[in-house]
Amino acid sequence: MRPSALISCCLLFAVTAAAAAQDRMSAEEFDSYTRGKTFYYGSDGQAYGAEEYLGNRRVRWSFLDGKCRAGYWYEQDGEICFVYEDRPEPQCWSFRRTAGGLVARFENDPEHRELYEVEQSEEPLMCLGPEVGV
Repeated sequence: MRPSALISCCLLFAVTAAAAAQDRMSAEEFDSYTRGKTFYYGSDGQAYGAEEYLGNRRVRWSFLDGKCRAGYWYEQDGEICFVYEDRPEPQCWSFRRTAGGLVARFENDPEHRELYEVEQSEEPLMCLGPEVGV
């Protein structure tokens, strides 16, 4: 590859990466868009899960099985990171708004799984009560 072609290629990559980073929602944009709502997400054409976004950056997640996991989110290095009661290691995502709604990219995954907004609702997430033994 000629030096000029290599430089052009590197510049194109840098501009593309910068544009992708600018498309990411900031913590303030994310909070404003999601707070007080429940979002249902899909992946590869299938239902994936739902998250209710509460005040003070608190959340409730479910894989749509009636079991909910409480957690919270915070911003770190331009990503939105979630910590849940049963998973103390942060799960960091980048979010962007598209014409079809939110698209979330899992940054902890080497294959960068993406989820997309299927529906949003003002209704709280349906969570079953605690399991009680006999």
